[in-house]
Amino acid sequence: MTDQTAPGKGGKAAAKAAEVPAARAAANAGAAPGEPFAAPSTRAALGGWLEGPNLRDGAEGEYRGERLGLPESGSGSLAGQGRRLGALAVDWAIAYLVVAAFGWHPASAQGQWGVLAVFAAEHLLLISTLGFTIGKRVFGLRVGKLGGPLTPLNVVVRTVLLMLVVPAVIWDRDGRGLHDRLAGSVELRR
Repeated sequence: MTDQTAPGKGGKAAAKAAEVPAARAAANAGAAPGEPFAAPSTRAALGGWLEGPNLRDGAEGEYRGERLGLPESGSGSLAGQGRRLGALAVDWAIAYLVVAAFGWHPASAQGQWGVLAVFAAEHLLLISTLGFTIGKRVFGLRVGKLGGPLTPLNVVVRTVLLMLVVPAVIWDRDGRGLHDRLAGSVELRR
């Protein structure tokens, strides 16, 4: 057997073996005494597919909407994703029922375009006049604009981007969709 720590071999294995505990000690410096070393997993760093990535960047205690000057909870706080998806489902179901009531089969090509048109019309008309759609009203949500009133142009931009779907499923650290960010709007609790 060959001794790898012998002076003639350079001691590479011994040096590497000494680096591992030193790296663990450095990484574990903030842990409580007696707590075993636990390296952060990739899942913890990137987040799961439901909770999304960890984008807080060490800002402990920061809540969604704090950077926007919104309250943490209650009226005027950012709407949660569950409520937003529920409102979307209600609005989509209403558009589906309207198209079916006019005699078009919603599964046909004409019916699919009809559902999309009714959904877009509902958003354009109701959000620009009332600030909410029927689904948003049911779930206690409203659409507003940061720093001023919601304009018809904001509603048009938001609705067009919502119809493209992809901007609506890309969220920032506050949970705002890209369609809301580009339109300057935000979904709030009533």
